[in-house]
Amino acid sequence: MLDFRIYTFLSVCKNMNFTAAAEELHITQPAVSQHIQYLEKHYGAPLFERNGKKIILTPAGETLLNAMTVIRNDESTVKKRMQDADKKKKVLNIGVTMTIGEFVIEKPLAKYLKNHPETDINIRFANTASLCGELLQGSLDLALVEGNFDFKLFDMLVMKNEKYIPVCHVSHRFDKEPKRIHDLLPQRLIVREKGSGTRDILEKSLSVKNISISDFDHYVQADNTQLIVNLLKEDCGISFLYKAAVEKEIQSGVLKEIELKDFSMEHNFTFIWNKGSVFSQEYKNICLELKEQ
Repeated sequence: MLDFRIYTFLSVCKNMNFTAAAEELHITQPAVSQHIQYLEKHYGAPLFERNGKKIILTPAGETLLNAMTVIRNDESTVKKRMQDADKKKKVLNIGVTMTIGEFVIEKPLAKYLKNHPETDINIRFANTASLCGELLQGSLDLALVEGNFDFKLFDMLVMKNEKYIPVCHVSHRFDKEPKRIHDLLPQRLIVREKGSGTRDILEKSLSVKNISISDFDHYVQADNTQLIVNLLKEDCGISFLYKAAVEKEIQSGVLKEIELKDFSMEHNFTFIWNKGSVFSQEYKNICLELKEQ
């Protein structure tokens, strides 16, 4: 069990404010200061420094935060497993991004469940940023994401490499047949919300061409990939999506890939879990099995 002063430290890191940490923990602000001072003396290094009215973590503080976050999460997992030990079952909490959850994970997950009937699985749908946060808070064991993440915080295993394409209705009319990405700017762009992996990858790809989403004449923002696909099927605009999300519609002749001379991209679907976890090998084995389905 973690020392209670570590929980004070984690609360300060979460809030980046001693007063807010005191309120969250229902203790006094002087007590928070005493706990931090004790840890700094114990580890022989300052954990925070002041930047005007704000506090920021020192390099030593970042090291302690990363280590104690993993230990706290592992301890929580151990506790839950001990409570479930008599039930002879295993519970996994897995996060998936929208595209993966709607179009990729179904068959691998179904086969895994058939091979492990003793396992209960909770599936959480969210964007990449939210799932990374939930992993760090310990509410997820592992996640399968399509967006970018901090390699310093997570161990990883690539599930697959997926093509990322511009797409529209097969009968969509262009004033001028697009050959380059700038030719798409007069169109209505249908895009995912900020924080999603699909949106993040698109913004980074466009920035290389000195383009932003606001450069398109019109746009629609949606927090659901299936809604975007449905809007494309109604010929309401264009979008950039993983090919897995529109494979059936392309094969059936409802949608088509927009062939551009200056846009070609592939990106990984990646399993991630907290770096340094004592359960890392177990999580890796689970991910390898899901990958092989």
